[in-house]
Amino acid sequence: MSPLVWTLTIAGLIALLAVDFMTHIRKAHAPSLKEASIWSAVFVSVALVFGVGVWIAAGPELGKEYFAGYVTEKALSVDNLFLFLVIMTSFAVPRENQQKVLMFGVVFSLIARTGLILAGAALVNSFAWIFYIFGAILLVTAAGMLRGHDKGEDADAGDNFMVRLARRVVPAVDHYDGDRMTTFDNGRRVMTPMMLVMLAIAGTDVLFAVDSIPAIFGLTQNAYIVFTATAFSLLGLRQLYFLLDGLLDRLVHLSYGLAVILGFIGVKLVLHALHENALPFINGGHPVHVPEISTNLSLLVILSVLTVTVITSLVSSNRQKRRESPRDGLAESPAGECDSVRSGQENRTSGSGAASSSSTTGRAEGPRQA
Repeated sequence: MSPLVWTLTIAGLIALLAVDFMTHIRKAHAPSLKEASIWSAVFVSVALVFGVGVWIAAGPELGKEYFAGYVTEKALSVDNLFLFLVIMTSFAVPRENQQKVLMFGVVFSLIARTGLILAGAALVNSFAWIFYIFGAILLVTAAGMLRGHDKGEDADAGDNFMVRLARRVVPAVDHYDGDRMTTFDNGRRVMTPMMLVMLAIAGTDVLFAVDSIPAIFGLTQNAYIVFTATAFSLLGLRQLYFLLDGLLDRLVHLSYGLAVILGFIGVKLVLHALHENALPFINGGHPVHVPEISTNLSLLVILSVLTVTVITSLVSSNRQKRRESPRDGLAESPAGECDSVRSGQENRTSGSGAASSSSTTGRAEGPRQA
């Protein structure tokens, strides 16, 4: 792509981020479902229209590579939301301030991934053997997903290296001061939990980029397509977070679906590396004649796996909910009277209050000590 196309694309992305910030982030508030739905649809529509433009202007092959990369990166971004949820819950970020945290995460992720894309493109153009390394990274990541996430690691997601370093360098307080990242305590400037949660998000963004960049290079080696597919998949991530509120916990099979996709792309990368082989200890430094996976097949596999993953996740979570409902709902007493109703009647007659139990939602609704 020409420098002019790159310039216009980057300017357009900056404009979209500026509109998002000016219209939603400047004034802290908890977005409604309607607001999240409308703006999610806007960003997805912009991404799809851009893909159609690539298809028309650059040809069907690059168009299909863009859509395959966009869908893959979008699915990976949904998986990222789980860890964002854990981090913001562990820091008890007030719901009205979560948009600012997510916006920072999107911008930092764009910067981190752009750097890795440029480095990856340079390596791909200079060293064909880098595909072996990219393939190995994805296969190892896929194996880790199949084994399941370590709950202990998730619980400590808000205590990564960047947060620990910041706590040592700059003093911090345990209470929020609106959405400010610093405040004054006993006459000195200190960090608030808002600064710490942003550092935690930044640390995890770097780790996510290490997985996502090899994944998309496995679908296309065109740096422009890699960049735009990644950028558009991140735009709208903030809205998607609130749109999927309450649904994230129901996507119980998402990690397995992503493991299949990453494993598939990892195999594709290894096959491509063998096809372009120049390593002297493999086939005497000559290319290995192996079949390569086409973009059409890649797009079909990605869409099929994601569709099956979402359907099976919702079916499984609904079945689990039905199994647990007798314990969570009203229990029948031996006399045929609902225990909760009988308890309420006894409380009214005796004047004592009944203790009620509520299920934990996992999302912080207001500030508390981080």
